[in-house]
Amino acid sequence: MNIRHIMERAVRPILATALVVLMAACSSSPTAPEVSHDGLVLQEDTKFGMVYAKPGVDISAYDSFAVHHCEVAFRKNWQRDQNNTRRATSRRITDSDMEGIRTSLAELCEAEFLTVLSEEPAYSIIPEDQAAAGTLLLRPNIINLDVAAPDISSPGVTRSYTTESGEMTLFLEVADASTGETLFRVVDRRRNLNSMRLQWSNSVTNTADAKRILNAWGQQFREGLDRIYRGDSG
Repeated sequence: MNIRHIMERAVRPILATALVVLMAACSSSPTAPEVSHDGLVLQEDTKFGMVYAKPGVDISAYDSFAVHHCEVAFRKNWQRDQNNTRRATSRRITDSDMEGIRTSLAELCEAEFLTVLSEEPAYSIIPEDQAAAGTLLLRPNIINLDVAAPDISSPGVTRSYTTESGEMTLFLEVADASTGETLFRVVDRRRNLNSMRLQWSNSVTNTADAKRILNAWGQQFREGLDRIYRGDSG
């Protein structure tokens, strides 16, 4: 493992915390800044919530893609708030429960972006450790994850009924794999409303709702690529 990968692993937990703080600030602000801290400019008329781009960037010269491991961060105080509503100790959310949700959602996120890149006509995909000049590195992160009724294993039969499964925010960076420079940044918050009536929420319904949101993000990203690389009007 080279020094770059070691440094990336070291800063990931700090980055995830910073992103949560950033999004909390953005959600309370009536307008997003026109220019980001690293010089990216806010774009108009996009299908995502916010898109920032490097001025004058042209990614059409890149001929391959790599997908970085997805990091998942819960909404601040999510575990505490969930446990405050659970009287039985056996029903409380543990750190292990949270890690299981993070791992599952991260795998779904990575799979979605790999899938949309693989759809015909497929783009060239290479492993991240082989990425070099001419490769775009996708760095997807899920932040502010708020699962309304997490389905955890515990003794007894307990059902949770909700009108929504929760929400999450995509924080996606598209970078030059050889330099690490961020060329695009996407921030998009999604909330899943099941219906206006109570429905039983469990791991199956929660996973299905998460897949729908991830698929919507993936398809929007693919449409953007096709417009750039193939001139599709979308």
